[in-house]
Amino acid sequence: MSDNNESLREIRINPVVPTESVLIATARGMRPRKQEEPVPRDTRDHVETCPFCKGNEAKTPPTIIAFPGEDDWEVRIVENLFPVLGDDKDDNALRFGLQQVIDGYGRHEVVIDHFKHGIGIHEMSESHIVLMFLAYQNRMAQLYESDPRLKYVLVFKNFGRAAGASIAHTHSQIIAMPVVPENVINEIEHSRNYYRKHNQCIFCTLIDEALTFEATIYDRESGEIRRKVNVGQYVVERGEKFIAIKPFASRFEWEVHILPLVHESDFLSLDDADRADLARVFKRTMQRLDKVIGGAQYNFFLHSMPRDEAYENYAESYHWHLEICPRTSIPTGFELGSGLFVSTISPEDAAEKLRSVEI
Repeated sequence: MSDNNESLREIRINPVVPTESVLIATARGMRPRKQEEPVPRDTRDHVETCPFCKGNEAKTPPTIIAFPGEDDWEVRIVENLFPVLGDDKDDNALRFGLQQVIDGYGRHEVVIDHFKHGIGIHEMSESHIVLMFLAYQNRMAQLYESDPRLKYVLVFKNFGRAAGASIAHTHSQIIAMPVVPENVINEIEHSRNYYRKHNQCIFCTLIDEALTFEATIYDRESGEIRRKVNVGQYVVERGEKFIAIKPFASRFEWEVHILPLVHESDFLSLDDADRADLARVFKRTMQRLDKVIGGAQYNFFLHSMPRDEAYENYAESYHWHLEICPRTSIPTGFELGSGLFVSTISPEDAAEKLRSVEI
């Protein structure tokens, strides 16, 4: 952990995607700026005008699937009225000069996470979160089976306007697309490169280090020891099957990743015991985040193995995971212009604060 009385300035390389880097600049956190108030959250159980509240089903497109059932639903999936991708299927790709256009075919759906309007993830029961993950799995599997042209299904949640949410009722989204997103490709390809060199998944290596490894950081000029780092301090929460880790090169100040402890490439492989432990680790992680940065806006998203023939032999080297990215600051011109994320709190200090919360 960094010395709180000493400013930390480090450029950290993402070990999974080495082309990405993060600037840790703790002195930036002391600069004068207006203190932002926590985002007010609508905590009402039911809002008469909300299309996602129970009893207002006629205000949304028809139910695609509901859990446990359509009449007594707790989690409900419908089409998005304003999709980023559509059902129109056009196999004709256009090319003119260096420009290429592929038809924007795909599916965009809304997962109404809970029948209660303003409930937060950290307030949901573990059994309900299990149901939510089951809904994700079922719908992802259905989409992959429905059309071989769908190469990737992304599940994500936006909470708060800064994170892209337009409706207050708790919900997440599913987008199925005919291409694999570039950031997922980067993870897959770099993971494969690491596996070829070391015969081990890089995510598994990071988990092993987080549980057992201690590192020594030396001064580049003098060679003297600057500090020792117990890598285990990145662990935020641990269950029997899952672990929540603060990334060494966190893009967002309070970013946390949840991964299976045992290697698994595909989120769809979760069984009942997996879902139960994932729900517990996820809820406790969100409770910790709420205690430390209550009212924060955030995104979370699942990165899992694509259904693309190009990656059918990559299962041994890729590890599925859930990324939670609280939005406590707005990217500046430096970040947008350089592509270098800036964090004003060290991941070590952030992890300690999250881990020390009593829940």
